[in-house]
Amino acid sequence: MDPTTRTELEAAAFRALMHHLLEKRPDVQNIDLMNLGGFCRNCLSRWYQEAANARGIEMGKDEAREIVYGMPYSDWVAKNQTEADAAKKAAFEVAFRENVGPKD
Repeated sequence: MDPTTRTELEAAAFRALMHHLLEKRPDVQNIDLMNLGGFCRNCLSRWYQEAANARGIEMGKDEAREIVYGMPYSDWVAKNQTEADAAKKAAFEVAFRENVGPKD
């Protein structure tokens, strides 16, 4: 497979993942994604931002989140996020530490 085709297929897979998380399953909470998979929508937005910055494209955290969430992050939270119970929060602390690192 040539590099251009590979990049196009990877981009299509990313768009399908985003569509799935934002349109088909907005009910799946970020905390559940992190606890089970070690990443969440915020991770995707951070990776997007890091990729842009690595290519010399200035992009901040809020801008990257708006691209990934399809709306301002605060709007998505208000529309979709639910309160996590104590067990999920405790599991998140472990998952975050193991997969992301210390909080800024």
